[in-house]
Amino acid sequence: MTGPLDGILVVDLTRALAGPHAGMMLGDLGARVVKVESPGSGDDTRGWGPPFVQPDTGDRESTYFLSTNRNKESVTLDLKDEDDKALLRELIRRADVLLENFRPGTLTRLGFGTDVLEQLNPRLVTLSISGFGHDGPEGGRAGYDQIAQGEAGLMSLTGPGPEDPQRVGVPIGDLLAGMYGAYGVVAALLERERTGHGQVVRTSLLAAIVGVHAFQGTAWTVAGQVGRAQGNHHPSIAPYGLFHCQGGSVQLSCGNESLWRRLCAEFGLDPEAPGLATNGERVGNRQQVIELLERTFADLSPEELLARLAAAGIPAGKVRAIDEVYTWDQTLSQGLLVDVDHATLGRLSLPGPPLRFFAPGPDGETETTRRDHAAPPVLGSSNEAIRAWLRS
Repeated sequence: MTGPLDGILVVDLTRALAGPHAGMMLGDLGARVVKVESPGSGDDTRGWGPPFVQPDTGDRESTYFLSTNRNKESVTLDLKDEDDKALLRELIRRADVLLENFRPGTLTRLGFGTDVLEQLNPRLVTLSISGFGHDGPEGGRAGYDQIAQGEAGLMSLTGPGPEDPQRVGVPIGDLLAGMYGAYGVVAALLERERTGHGQVVRTSLLAAIVGVHAFQGTAWTVAGQVGRAQGNHHPSIAPYGLFHCQGGSVQLSCGNESLWRRLCAEFGLDPEAPGLATNGERVGNRQQVIELLERTFADLSPEELLARLAAAGIPAGKVRAIDEVYTWDQTLSQGLLVDVDHATLGRLSLPGPPLRFFAPGPDGETETTRRDHAAPPVLGSSNEAIRAWLRS
């Protein structure tokens, strides 16, 4: 149960979030990930806090860093030092994958342009993540998640209304770029099996966010309609969103006419009422639908409302706080919380990987998901071991 990428060596030159998230995903799949950090300070996120764990000691660790660096080793190399650059070259010669998210051109200036990498290791797959792309009129622009969320249109679709754009509550542009990047790496490794040669995979925060515009993208490219933020209700389906009730709120979705009729039957409403008979009509009269349902739910607690919706077969749910998510038995059943032993912090619980693997057999499925995870590394914790290995 070591994972499908067991035997793959990844050299991770990235910092902050997009690149490290890609590296963590590959590590979760069983790859050996060697994280190369700057001496002294390491990855930027080691200093991003609070919250910190053990903030008053020399062993202080940022919970931000802990979130995106499990299943890695850490080695410190000064990429302006010739001896350390020689060690990096040897590491690249042995690697299958190189991850980098420097500003475009930086790696070349350090002496590791694509031509050099190809000479060092023709089978190398390189993932390069930038803010807005590696070429084009703004290709060299620095990328930070919230700026990219705004520039790529996501903030215009998020929030209570068009006049109050909101960022997503996590750095979704960084995370998506890491996810797309890892997906590209796996595809390039597969192609390497056919060709014998590696290649460069490039993505950006801009590309990753545009890549998930989904129906909001085609609403513009095909229909010429510009989507706008409209709070917790779907622009193309009604009812679909968050509805207030007595002492709280509940989310529900009627994604087809059958569900709409079930909802009406459960609560004594007329599904054929003027302006409500079809999804298109309900979308056009969304506020009327919201007001009707919230009047109907006004005397029901969230628990009562959820029970009735479940009995009627209506997809519904509550809005959980983060602490509720990590104590929910369904979350725990999916392996989404893992325990690791950290070198200085001891036993820690971390959010777990989102993929599970199963092998079919005559007696049913056997889960082959990786279970043994390594804690995020202390800065330079593998210095001696990796340097000795590279010099051997």
